[in-house]
Amino acid sequence: MRHDPAMDADAEVVVAVEPGDGSPLDEIRALAVAAFEGDYDDDDWAHALGGRHVFATFDGMVVAHAAVIPRVLTLGEEEMRVGYVETVAVSPSEQGRGLGALVMRHAGELILSEFDLGGLATGVQPFYESLGWVRWRGRTHVHSPDGRRRTEKDDGGVMVLLPQGSRVDLYADIVCDWRDGEVW
Repeated sequence: MRHDPAMDADAEVVVAVEPGDGSPLDEIRALAVAAFEGDYDDDDWAHALGGRHVFATFDGMVVAHAAVIPRVLTLGEEEMRVGYVETVAVSPSEQGRGLGALVMRHAGELILSEFDLGGLATGVQPFYESLGWVRWRGRTHVHSPDGRRRTEKDDGGVMVLLPQGSRVDLYADIVCDWRDGEVW
């Protein structure tokens, strides 16, 4: 059985408001570049800023991270304040040890305490489903500078974290606010 730092007394999870309050932003960005094998650009990094960072450290090094960014999503006809998850990354040497789930559980707690619901876009739905996230079944759109536009390639990749007892129609259209790079 291999050592699991997520269960180690020395593993620590930090929830920090950025910038300047102890969030090791340079280390987090380097972690993301390594975890995404270089497929992480300036727009991706910009999407991870402006909210709160949840990160795990082990032996003084950041080994896992998730950002929770405030966004507005329109679900059907209702605008909602959403804690949108960006830059979920685990150090390549520490992957498969539960650290991604560890930071995502803390991110989920943060979302449910401060936002109407959580949102994210991913190609690895089973991981997030195991943490209580559900797939959005409706069509995806963006409020672009030129008006509302369909984002068909994101259909099936958007997920939400709902508060207990929520009555959200998962088959309604969902619309995100505009941003450079990947809008979802």
